[in-house]
Amino acid sequence: MNSIFDFVRRALLALALLCPGIYMPNGALALAEPAQAAIKTVAKFDATIWRNLLRSGQRPVAYVFTNSFCATCPETFDVLQEAVAETGKPVELSAILMDVQGERALAHAHHYAGVTKIYAFDGFEPAIRQAVDPKWHNITPYVVLVGRNGKLQRVTGQPNASQLKAWLG
Repeated sequence: MNSIFDFVRRALLALALLCPGIYMPNGALALAEPAQAAIKTVAKFDATIWRNLLRSGQRPVAYVFTNSFCATCPETFDVLQEAVAETGKPVELSAILMDVQGERALAHAHHYAGVTKIYAFDGFEPAIRQAVDPKWHNITPYVVLVGRNGKLQRVTGQPNASQLKAWLG
């Protein structure tokens, strides 16, 4: 009985090595993309930081508000990363974790393709969300795209093609 189990286990491991895209989400994409530099720090995020980012932060930039259990957030990062890759220009993609504080947020970085900066909420979460957008109902992903000209687009879920074009155009 053990020999059958060992055989199946070895066969599955060999198959995973030969075809990583089958067993790992985005595995094929990860092989095709150059390795991104590891993020080693997490910036604090509160209402004051948000005002400063909107006033004098990088342009263009995408801020993706997420939490540790958001199932669709990694896919949103994939869409943003693909749009950025098509421009061939460096663009900041920031993940803002709402439910994980401090350095613990780094454990989630691998979920976000192309992320260049990670923030973590620092303070009373409902008050921070209110400062970001009083109409936001805590649905993630919540994406704020800031274009080169400073124009804001707020999107719940994935931005569509026209929103991406306006953002990066």
